[in-house]
Amino acid sequence: MTAFPDRLLMGGGPLAAATVDTGDTAWLLISTALVMLMTPALGLFYGGMVRNKNVLGTIMHSFICLGLITVQWVILGYSFALGPDSGGGILGSLKWLGLTGVSAGDPNADYAATVPHQAFMIFQMMFAVITPALITGAFAERMKFSTFVVFMLVWATIVYDPVAHWVWSCTGVDGAAAVAGCSGIPGWLRSLGALDFAGGTVVHINAGFAALAAAIVIGPRVGFKREPMEPHDVTMTVVGTALLWFGWFGFNAGSALAAGGSLATSAFVATHVATAGAALAWMFLSWWSSGKASVLGTASGAVAGLVAITPASGYVEPIPALIIGVGAGVICYFAVRLRTKSSLDDSLDVFGVHGVGGVWGALATGLFASLAVNPAGANGLFMGGSAQQFIIQVIAVTVTAVYSFVVTFIVLKVLDAIMGLRVDENSERQGLDLSQHGEPAYVSTEA
Repeated sequence: MTAFPDRLLMGGGPLAAATVDTGDTAWLLISTALVMLMTPALGLFYGGMVRNKNVLGTIMHSFICLGLITVQWVILGYSFALGPDSGGGILGSLKWLGLTGVSAGDPNADYAATVPHQAFMIFQMMFAVITPALITGAFAERMKFSTFVVFMLVWATIVYDPVAHWVWSCTGVDGAAAVAGCSGIPGWLRSLGALDFAGGTVVHINAGFAALAAAIVIGPRVGFKREPMEPHDVTMTVVGTALLWFGWFGFNAGSALAAGGSLATSAFVATHVATAGAALAWMFLSWWSSGKASVLGTASGAVAGLVAITPASGYVEPIPALIIGVGAGVICYFAVRLRTKSSLDDSLDVFGVHGVGGVWGALATGLFASLAVNPAGANGLFMGGSAQQFIIQVIAVTVTAVYSFVVTFIVLKVLDAIMGLRVDENSERQGLDLSQHGEPAYVSTEA
């Protein structure tokens, strides 16, 4: 039901006592470092796709989230998202405010009984960091940096943290709800049985539908569809994609929270297979469409595959993972093609890749999940299960999408009235690198 479903199943059965395991701890810390790398990698992925006058501003949007959201997570985000429930599975209490009681030495009996609580906390922090960074591709090249900073902090607090609590939370009184892998009080979507191994709803649908709201509210770039807006460095984007692919093994396989057993390995394999399938699917579609195999399209396909397999990675076997990946490559390709024919300026197609890809991955989990892979999950509709799990996935997708879109839309409208969302036209034409940061990305050495 969560990014940590095997907590009670490590070693083949319920844990008799909470004891820190060095192997599990080492794996989780390595995975944390891998997920941390994904945020600057995202900056490179996005940075290559903008014009050269905006590359620093675009990279900065991702990079600074490491600072902003880290501080927010330590002060209140972790307690809101995954702290003891304040009632109804809606939001965590303030019990862990400022990481009070979150020890570096004691295991976390609620989530990961063989790793220190702080290890679990900082692993989850990296998910909280990258999620708002994903949104930034929707408003690349035109948002005021001052408003951006406030938006990131507000969004993380009132959108990301509640959704994380709904889907992943499991704390409080022992035996409060009969949910597999949770002996405490589950978040309300988790209590329904929603499956999200590593962030299909919490990360990708959440960010994707927030990106859609942002693109609508902020509006198109100056000169959109009238002036060339081609990527300035596809090489940078491919390097970013490769680093994202690398880091995603920590994102998905790390969500097993244990080095032992087969779950981390299964999630690792599913992640790689799905990504390969999606990259190939997008490449062949671009080849068929234009007569050329697009490098940028292949990179985008790989990211679409990573997105789609995220919720399913700890629940599916390799062939279903391949089907999910190929499906993501096809579905997201046509979603992006459709967007290019519209008036929507989602600059870097966050909604088409993360929103649409996240929806497909979450729904596909309800089709292909297998108890043979993860006994704390369920059998999907195509794996001997009933339609019930698929219906639960539909509910989780719908709730997350609507909540994220509506709240993001309102937050942006309020910030626009108070601070203004966009730079002025002269600053936008000059580029955000100079107008917002006073530094060019590239300096000519020619006389």
